[in-house]
Amino acid sequence: MASLQLATNARKMAYRNPVPTLYRAIAKELPRVLTIYDIDLPLSEARGGIRSLFQDNSQIKDPRVVDMLVEKGYMELEETLLHYKQKSHLLRIFEGFKHQSTGADRKKLGLNSTPEEVFDRA
Repeated sequence: MASLQLATNARKMAYRNPVPTLYRAIAKELPRVLTIYDIDLPLSEARGGIRSLFQDNSQIKDPRVVDMLVEKGYMELEETLLHYKQKSHLLRIFEGFKHQSTGADRKKLGLNSTPEEVFDRA
């Protein structure tokens, strides 16, 4: 299977507004991605997850950083379409991270922990 080379093609074309172009490319491929990975999620919720990623980086104004993020976005889309990712990787993007704390911090229990917290900490 030949690679799509979306990032290379995007770099060659001088877009006037590269961020909306990337968003449109992702939105166009989203139904296919949901079908390929068998993700039972409404299209509107999946688009909301993608939109939140774009909004998280909306305050970035440095053109070099924006270009780097756009290229990384195209590379992520290409890896997704070539099935290099797993379903759990995409669910993190669409549904967000379940645990805000990471590592051993989420395993720690307080002195007044309930039995439900003991069993839910996994």
